[in-house]
Amino acid sequence: MPAPDPVADVIVVGGGSSGCVVAARLSANPDRAVLLIEAGPGSSDPGPLGLLPVGPRSDVAATYPVELRPGRSTTISRGRVLGGSGAVNGGYFIRGTESDFRSWPQMWSYSQVLPYFRKLETDRAGDPRWHGDDGPMPVTRIGREDMHPVSSAFLDACEAEGFGYAADLNEPNADGAGPVPLNAVAGRRISTASAYLEPSLARPNLRVRTGIVARRVVFDGVQAVGVEVEIAGERRLLRARQVVLCAGAIGTAHLLMHSGIGPAQHLSALGLPVVSDRPGVGRDFGDHPEVTLAYRPHLRVPRDEHTAVLEAVLETDGIEIRPYTAPFAEIIPGVLDADPRLGVALMRPDSRGELTLRSSDPADPPVIRYRYLTSAADRAAMRSGLDLARGLLTSAAFGRVAAEPRAGSPTEPFENLGTSLHLSGTCRMGSEADRDAVVDDRCRVIGVDGVLVADTSVMPVVTSRGPHATAVMIAERVSALIEGGTSPTHDAQGSGRV
Repeated sequence: MPAPDPVADVIVVGGGSSGCVVAARLSANPDRAVLLIEAGPGSSDPGPLGLLPVGPRSDVAATYPVELRPGRSTTISRGRVLGGSGAVNGGYFIRGTESDFRSWPQMWSYSQVLPYFRKLETDRAGDPRWHGDDGPMPVTRIGREDMHPVSSAFLDACEAEGFGYAADLNEPNADGAGPVPLNAVAGRRISTASAYLEPSLARPNLRVRTGIVARRVVFDGVQAVGVEVEIAGERRLLRARQVVLCAGAIGTAHLLMHSGIGPAQHLSALGLPVVSDRPGVGRDFGDHPEVTLAYRPHLRVPRDEHTAVLEAVLETDGIEIRPYTAPFAEIIPGVLDADPRLGVALMRPDSRGELTLRSSDPADPPVIRYRYLTSAADRAAMRSGLDLARGLLTSAAFGRVAAEPRAGSPTEPFENLGTSLHLSGTCRMGSEADRDAVVDDRCRVIGVDGVLVADTSVMPVVTSRGPHATAVMIAERVSALIEGGTSPTHDAQGSGRV
């Protein structure tokens, strides 16, 4: 008896920042049937830039319990809606730097990925050597004269302290203080759902299904044959010739392990069958620890809901200083923290975390341990960053908006520790000879056939900037690799070799 026909040539699992790109690009081939499945709802309207709908009882975010360091537990939220976290975040769209990609496989060097950064964007304000002018994602910046007083005072304070002005933080190795590139227009986020997916929905070979929870990839031997899903409480097998996982660094690693791909000893201990022993699944992920400094406002400035959460940042020596334009209580519904804050984040941390399964039930969230600030170098770097932030906070320039630091502001990095929500690298790419690699340099899962990964989980090391723009680039590149392409067309002026 022949096997039943597949419901699609390709199933894309996860309609987030990467999945929307992959579904749109692959369905441009009219001979390929593409099915995109997303666990969350189908709304692709990201809403105003200055509100983050990820607080308690959010219907567009998934919440996970995590341990930031021993004794410090909290919860984190990730977007669970078409557009993913890019539909609910602050619109920060800074690329990884040229130096970040030196630790990636050669075919992911900066000169190799730059054409895809250019392909994905419309950024007519930047140098055309580095920027595209006809891509789906609009990239904008707030002019200094239009900035919130907190952002303007922060840039003045950085200048007074001798930091250079970085007009374009998306240049290859930009450092200094400058405006944040935003995936936004007129104060509203533009997610990949609205930029890539919506213009493609009329294609007869593209189907998008929301409210579908993927439980595992199903194999015949080592060949993927589809995805087991749950729809309204009923389990079904959706058959496909190829599966592309875009469920994010948490969801993709979780799904692979429940599919039998991961550390064999861990899977066997939970009674899960082992399809491919890949010890690196969930191991040594990266993220950016953040400590915030509260201050007393010198004046209260009315803030529109379309005002970006971050309009400007300082990048220096692996530290990112973030002058939030409003207290978190005004940014995230349900959060009670009413103090304005400066954030201090380590962008090249040594610390590495681990994600493991809690049980054999795919409905149970994974165990996520960040192990932040476990190295002496990370602790020293955080103290240095906090000293720098206090200096800016107490400067004359910032004194226009800040009267003084709050009493009891943390003097050690262990207090008031949080995360930047940039978790990456749970399924890192590498050579097949590397036992800890999960995907090869074409993002094919090692040890099986028919499964690829196209999200931040493949990053060998988390980029030294927030990963959203790099996630979209990864999805563009993997889509092109599936099509058999090597590089989008670009002229000699725009080749941008560094």
